Amino acid sequence: MLNLIRKDILLQKNGILILLPALFIYLFFGTSITWVSIVFSIVIIMDVFSKDEKSSTNLLLNALPYTRNEIVSSKYIGAIILMTFVLLTISVGNWIIHSEMVQWKQLLLITSIVVIFISFAFPFCYLFKSRYLMNASIVLFCLYLVIVNTFIVDLNDRIRNIVHTILSLENTQLYLFVTLSVVLLYVISWILSIRIYRRKVF
Repeated sequence: MLNLIRKDILLQKNGILILLPALFIYLFFGTSITWVSIVFSIVIIMDVFSKDEKSSTNLLLNALPYTRNEIVSSKYIGAIILMTFVLLTISVGNWIIHSEMVQWKQLLLITSIVVIFISFAFPFCYLFKSRYLMNASIVLFCLYLVIVNTFIVDLNDRIRNIVHTILSLENTQLYLFVTLSVVLLYVISWILSIRIYRRKVF
């Protein structure tokens, strides 16, 4: 399974080399660290996933001495590794450019949002295809633009206020509860994806 994880990271090597300068540019211009980290993490993770969706790739993977459990598990473990890489890059870049460390609460918020997205996206993509998720994302984005420009003009400000409120909370038990809930959701998603992938016919 380690070879499968290594394969995913090597496949994404060129993409990471392209995205790294973009990360630093966004940081230099003061773009929201939370927003940039979430978007970059999801893009990198889903790009790796989509590369393995070809029938020929799945046939090859299943012909190799790997179980379907290992194939799915490598995606979930690889996703965490790639997200961690993005967070480390953001943290180092923010320290170099702005001479300040990213708050642990902010890192926890970013991690939670990305993990929640993956927890729903992976089973969906194993059941259907990632292109359907992409189509749904485009529709949701268009809907978001309509809502912002027509119904709730200050939606972005409301979202920023909610994020600021969450980051200003000092309840350690709440953070622990959120962390455990996100981990549980990820494990459930992992198990569900394994069951879905076991039943697929290539």
